[in-house]
Amino acid sequence: MLVAVIAGFVLAMLVPRLMPLLGDRIGWCLAILPATLFGYFLGFWPAVTGGQTVLHHYDWIPSLGINLNFMLDGLSLMFALLITGIGTFIFIYAGRYLQGHKDIHKLLMYLLAFMGAMLGLVLSSNLISLFVFWELTSFTSYLLIGFNHEQEKARKAALQGFFITAGGGLALMAGLILLGHLGGSFELHELLTQGTDVQQQPLFLAMMVLILLGTFTKSAQTPFHFWLPNAMAAPTPVSAYLHSATMVKAGVYLMARLQPMMAGNEAWMLTLSLFGGVTMTVGALMAVCSTDLKRILAFSTVMALGTLTMLIGIGTPHALEAAMVFLLAHALYKGALFMAAGTLDHETGTKDVRELSGLRSAMPQTALFITLRRCRWPVFRRCSVLSPRS
Repeated sequence: MLVAVIAGFVLAMLVPRLMPLLGDRIGWCLAILPATLFGYFLGFWPAVTGGQTVLHHYDWIPSLGINLNFMLDGLSLMFALLITGIGTFIFIYAGRYLQGHKDIHKLLMYLLAFMGAMLGLVLSSNLISLFVFWELTSFTSYLLIGFNHEQEKARKAALQGFFITAGGGLALMAGLILLGHLGGSFELHELLTQGTDVQQQPLFLAMMVLILLGTFTKSAQTPFHFWLPNAMAAPTPVSAYLHSATMVKAGVYLMARLQPMMAGNEAWMLTLSLFGGVTMTVGALMAVCSTDLKRILAFSTVMALGTLTMLIGIGTPHALEAAMVFLLAHALYKGALFMAAGTLDHETGTKDVRELSGLRSAMPQTALFITLRRCRWPVFRRCSVLSPRS
C-alpha cells in the first residue's frame, strides 16, 4: 500500500523525461497509473464489504512514535476508488485539453503529486502522517490553482486558497496533537473506539474546535467558502479533480472519519448542522445569482459540501448513509460537469451562460453526454461505509 501512495510522487518526477518521448499521448500514458491503482484498491472490495479493516504498518520515525500506518475500511476505500477512478479520466482529459501548452508537463506533475498526497491522506491511520499528507494537498493545490501564473487573478486565487487552507491546517495540527494526547494514541483505528472516554476530557471542546477549523477551511464552509469559487482561475482539469471530487472533500472525509468518536456530543452535532446548513443555503443562493459557468458549478459544490457537513452533524444512520451516497454521486456528476464546462469554454471561448445558447446543433456529442449525465440510475440502494463494522 505504501507503493500505491508514493507511486504518484515517483511518476511526477519522471514526467519531464517522459514528455519528449510520449508527446501528445502523455495524458493517456499517465492515466495507466491511476487506472492500475483503481484495480488494486478494487481488489480489497470483498474483504472490506465483508467487515474487515485492512491495516498496513511501516516504520517512519519510531523514536517519536510516528509511523506510516495505513488503514483501509469502507470509508477510505470509497475515497481511494474516487481518487484513482476519476483521476484516470482527468489525466486523459488534461492531456487533450492542454495539448500543445508549453507547461503541460508541469500541470501533469502537480496532478500526480496531488493524487499521491490525497491517497496518503485518506489511507493514513497515524495522525501525524495524516497531517503531513493534508498539508501536501494544500501545497499541490496552490501550484495547480496558480498554474497560469502569468495572470494576476490566478496568482491571487492561489495565494488566497493556500493561506486559508494552510492556516486551517495549523489549527488542525494542534487539534490532532491534542486528540492524540487525550486518547493516548496517535493511531486512528485505536482512537475510534474511545469515543466516550475522549468526550469526557476537559480539553475535548478545544480539540474539537481546532479540528473543525481545519476541516471547515478545507471544505469551504461558511465563512471560508469564498476561496473555492475564486479557485476557478485554475485550468478546468484542476477544477474537475480538486475542487469537486477530491480535495475539498478532504474536510468532509475527516469529519466522517471522526464521527464514530464524536457521535452523541451535542456541541459536535450542533456545530456541523448549523455551519453545514448555512453553507448549503449560501452556496445555493450564490449559484443562482452567478453567470460564469465554472462559478455556478463552484457555488453548487459549496452547497453540496454544506449538505454533507449537515448530514454528518445530524449523525443518524440514515443521515450518514445519505451523506455517503450523495458524496459519491456528487463526485461523479460534478467532475463530469466541470469537464463538460471546460469543453464548452475550450470550443466557444466564453464561460458566460448568457452567451451560451443553441450549442446542441454545433456540439451534438457534448450535448448527448451532458444529457446522459442528468439521467438518474437506481444503482446504489445502500451505503454502509460508516457502519460500526467498518
